[in-house]
Amino acid sequence: MKKTLLLRVILGGAIAAQLAGAPAAFAAPASASTAPLVTNLPDFTQLVDRVGPAVVNIRTTERVSRNQRSLPPGVDDDMAELFRRFFGVPLPQPQPGPKGGTPRRGQPQPDEEQNSGVGSGFVVSADGYILTNAHVVDGADSIYVTLTDKREFKAKLIGADKRTDVAVVKVEAKDLPTVPIGDSNRLRVGEWVVAIGSPFGLENTVTAGIVSAKGRDTGDYLPFIQTDVAVNPGNSGGPLINMRGEVVGINSMIYSQTGGFMGISFAIPIDEVMRVADQLKKSGKVVRGRIGVAISEVSKDVADSLGLPRAQGALVRSIEPGSPAEKAGVQPGDIIMKFEGRAVDHATDLPRMVGETKPGSTATLQVLRKGKNQDLRITIAEADTEAPKASKAQGGSADTPHPNALGLVVSDLTDAQKKDLKLRGGVQVELAEGPAGRAGLQQGDIILRVGDADIVSAKQFEDVVKTLDPKRLVPILVRRGDATQFVPLRPRAPGK
Repeated sequence: MKKTLLLRVILGGAIAAQLAGAPAAFAAPASASTAPLVTNLPDFTQLVDRVGPAVVNIRTTERVSRNQRSLPPGVDDDMAELFRRFFGVPLPQPQPGPKGGTPRRGQPQPDEEQNSGVGSGFVVSADGYILTNAHVVDGADSIYVTLTDKREFKAKLIGADKRTDVAVVKVEAKDLPTVPIGDSNRLRVGEWVVAIGSPFGLENTVTAGIVSAKGRDTGDYLPFIQTDVAVNPGNSGGPLINMRGEVVGINSMIYSQTGGFMGISFAIPIDEVMRVADQLKKSGKVVRGRIGVAISEVSKDVADSLGLPRAQGALVRSIEPGSPAEKAGVQPGDIIMKFEGRAVDHATDLPRMVGETKPGSTATLQVLRKGKNQDLRITIAEADTEAPKASKAQGGSADTPHPNALGLVVSDLTDAQKKDLKLRGGVQVELAEGPAGRAGLQQGDIILRVGDADIVSAKQFEDVVKTLDPKRLVPILVRRGDATQFVPLRPRAPGK
């Protein structure tokens, strides 16, 4: 089919060329209707010339012990090469014996450096500070930054914040080109924006589109900017730029059922990025407040039943024992309407408001209880700096599970899901980062087996992962849609 289509294109071009030199009888008459219908289309050339030199390629590597490497069961050399090319996970080959003898496994070998990922970033200060995504540098033993002039530097990780997916790295250089920082609050839906990055490792690729929406609630701390700018793996960490040449966001993720671009991409607003980056530069971490409640959205039916004019606020589902919320008198079933005088329009507003509040300070919660508003004084506690984003089903949660050594958060399948999928076991991926994220796993994938262990529940899955050797690859049987395949992963070592 591809050859047929290509042939048609070639023949069409040949015929067009002949017609171009044919007598005037074949030529279309000139008329006013041939004039362009659209004029003054945006020209991005000057913008790219000015901003492009400040966009960098980021490559990460990991140290792998050769003497611990072995092919997972059922994975031959062809499959190993496939995973190396498409998932960025090089699989081991037999090592030569002593003095060039017969290759054999298990022979002690020095550690080697392997590429583990590629992404983008941009320079924000001439002395070498660079912003990117936290997931780009997650789990890396070494970080390398390549400029547009082909100079390469080994970078130091200053700090990374998984909640907002922001990281700061530093290279030892002077007089680097920088990009100006804009104001994401001034963005308007329909405004032209440009992304520059390294999709699939293709450095300094420029794509353009418009702002599709603002304030998309896809995370508990981030009101994302939605665009239709083409963003693909490798664009992560690159800048989203307005027509004034200012960075207004960091390209972070896409909505996709295939792993490729499908017309929807999301960027972290630069205002939030800079607030986080300033803390990372000062202390290497971000300090946030917490109150210890699990919340959900207020549905229209609930709002109608309570006499609310519209669906708003955060419905308290549960309260962590001993938390600031419990001490302040918050009760399950309360609807938090305001925090420090600011309206809570959506449940996801509350974690952001609380997170921005300094731990140890006091704040006022306005809650709706039994049809009446009450003000409660609450003392803000410090949130766990490594807590991951809450799942959509949970809203902001006081006890969200942490990604395990494979970089996965999973949940049990319901009986209805198992029936629809014709499965007896398995767990569903809710979050994939680190080793799993780099291998291409994503939310909605089904984990059926880890090594030789059939997975039947989320608890059993976590127990199996805890027994894995971080120095060995383990084959993970993954189902996506109707397709099932093995994906080899190497668990993160404790503390990484």
